[in-house]
Amino acid sequence: MIKTLAAQIKEFKKASVITPVFMILEVIFETLIPFLMASIIDDGVEAGNMRHIYVIGAFMIVAALCGLLCGVMGGRFGARASTGFARNLRQAMFENIQTFSFSNLDKFSTAGLVTRLTTDVTNVQNAYQMLLRMAFRAPVSMICAMTMAFMINARLASVYLIAVCLLAVVLVFIIRGAMKYFQQAFPKYDALNASVQENVSAIRVVKAYVREDYETDKLKKASQAIYDIFTKAESQVVLNMPVMQLTVYICIMLISWLGAKQIVNSTLTTGELMSLLTYCMNILSSLMMLSMIFVMLTMSEASAERICEVLNEKSDLTNPESPIYEVPNGEIVFEHVDFSYHKDGCKPILQDINLRIQPGETVGIIGGTGSSKTSLVNLISRLYDVTEGTVKVGGHDVRDYDMDSLRNQVAVVLQKNVLFSGTILENLRWGDGDATEEECRRACRLACADEFVEKMPQGYHTFIEQGGANVSGGQKQRLCIARALLKKPRVLILDDSTSAVDTATDAKIRKAFAEEIPDTTKLIIAQRISSVQHADHIIVLENGQINGYGTHEELVENNEIYREVFESQTGGSGDFDEKAGEA
Repeated sequence: MIKTLAAQIKEFKKASVITPVFMILEVIFETLIPFLMASIIDDGVEAGNMRHIYVIGAFMIVAALCGLLCGVMGGRFGARASTGFARNLRQAMFENIQTFSFSNLDKFSTAGLVTRLTTDVTNVQNAYQMLLRMAFRAPVSMICAMTMAFMINARLASVYLIAVCLLAVVLVFIIRGAMKYFQQAFPKYDALNASVQENVSAIRVVKAYVREDYETDKLKKASQAIYDIFTKAESQVVLNMPVMQLTVYICIMLISWLGAKQIVNSTLTTGELMSLLTYCMNILSSLMMLSMIFVMLTMSEASAERICEVLNEKSDLTNPESPIYEVPNGEIVFEHVDFSYHKDGCKPILQDINLRIQPGETVGIIGGTGSSKTSLVNLISRLYDVTEGTVKVGGHDVRDYDMDSLRNQVAVVLQKNVLFSGTILENLRWGDGDATEEECRRACRLACADEFVEKMPQGYHTFIEQGGANVSGGQKQRLCIARALLKKPRVLILDDSTSAVDTATDAKIRKAFAEEIPDTTKLIIAQRISSVQHADHIIVLENGQINGYGTHEELVENNEIYREVFESQTGGSGDFDEKAGEA
């Protein structure tokens, strides 16, 4: 874990080294001040030597200013190192997330990833800054103060040593008690973030079903869980201060009592007693700092482990050593393909799939909910790898291609359509960053999106809200289709992506595809027979297996499932899932 995190310090190594140096220098200058003060009292005030007072006073001012300067520089470099470290952690996690396959992403919740990038990184950042500054300052300050105290009077200094040992034992028990609660606390943030994320993204549904009170109660429970854990943890940590204060007061009383006796016996001077009392505060406050460092490190340990989980996660999809960068054509071949999301021996959700789709063909795919239609097409663009068998595109195994090159030539309009904050043109150019406005307009005409875009006040420069909140479901689908077309792909996959458009617009889109991109292989997943009945071939999937394959006419005549669905839809008495379920 330490090695993984340390790799992200990178260009801030210099600041990370300089910070402790300045903190140690600050401690040295601070330690000199009580010693110089004792000299002023004993050799200046009591002896009536004003020159000595001025000289030593000047040295004290210089030491104080040097300590102040070192403290400021230590704080400055410490802040630079810790914030830079946090920036690199976020960058590294985000970059690694971009390499994840869908199966990698399935291991983490969206809320969990957000928490890791925000709350967990902030915890580690604070711990790192404290580590650079206080973790060096506190022990050095304690050692220096203890050394000076023993140099002044070993007998009285032994009081500090005993107090430090006893206090250290007490603090260990306090920290151990708090540690278990802090380890439980930060994963609770995932539930809190998940509640907020779901509520905001689905606010229309919440309001439509009048579930505001339910959502508020759910958030309260998530917040209360965090509150309860932190309350238990802080109830342990808060014992630090009273224990520390009690120890300080006892030490002051003992030093004052024993020191007064030695002053009377002329074995200790007044100035030395003042120095010992000052060093008492230095020693015990340093121990207090160390206890807080342990608490902070304990708090950040759970966060660090969660960050490392993301950083160490390796994509299970990788490029071959000598990848193919050119997809020759849109031919698609499935050879005895089995697929399962889990590699633990469970039953495959796709079983023994054998298909051959010629370049430029239009193929429809229908099947009931859970028949693995989306899983089938996800294998073509290698969003997942097959468990058994081979998927080929353009005559080559998809695992032999450079993944970026393959996915640029296999455009997928996913089942969940997503638009990003920005103008319509900016969203369209996700398909081709260099596309001209005229090319974007042409893609919209093919997707029948120009009908509504040109009616908008700012046309193609209209701003799309986050998630496409200011366009309808059908408009969002058509913009996503246009975006995919701008890639000029060899293969175009429409995963139920015309479900929100009317049948007339659906027919126009299919006609435009046939006329404008005849060489592109088109796979259309649909629930409506009308969306696929004019395809060259239609695949009927049932329980992860091919139940039927042929033209519309052939399937109506030979496939019972397809015929029942066709009759139910043309008769207006049901939908695909209903009839397929009966079958």
